[in-house]
Amino acid sequence: MTSPTAYPGRPAAPAPGAPMPERRIARVHTHARRLFWSAAVLVAAAGAVGYFTGNLPNPLQDWMLWAAAALVVLLLVVLPYLRWLSHTYTITTRRVIEQSGAFGRRRSELSHARGYTIVERRGPLQRLWGAGTLVLSNGVDEPLRLVNVPTVRLVHEVLSDQVEVSQILAHRDAPWDGATVPVDADRSSRA
Repeated sequence: MTSPTAYPGRPAAPAPGAPMPERRIARVHTHARRLFWSAAVLVAAAGAVGYFTGNLPNPLQDWMLWAAAALVVLLLVVLPYLRWLSHTYTITTRRVIEQSGAFGRRRSELSHARGYTIVERRGPLQRLWGAGTLVLSNGVDEPLRLVNVPTVRLVHEVLSDQVEVSQILAHRDAPWDGATVPVDADRSSRA
């Protein structure tokens, strides 16, 4: 049995006491503007190789040009791209997960049910690109920093909604110990 929903296409809330499956809401990388210089180097390397192939002075050969271009592309294009690609922020219905590292993985998590404060910081360039940094702090653990998140306002809203929904579900599913008496029950016992 599930609770009815007024919005078609929206997942139904589970029945009280039923486990809610964890679903991925969003997976984001840092803003891609940091790859601008890598793209510029790739274009410049391709242009230089195209122009100088067959036009090199006598002691130099074409394979040397191609090897140098490959090394430049590897160091200044491929490695920064892999570094950018391996750093993700995942928002699920239960938690926020930060993962980074191509070879050795580093992972940080923060649960929505525990609740946390969200601080949004946006510099002038971040405002220009619609990005920002979110700092999530629950007051106990080390704050989780989501740096240069694209569409930061939307991510901020999603996180706020998830904290609210998780706390509502946690209170709804909490066991009732009978120590606290509902207000209506107290009035009916006096009558």
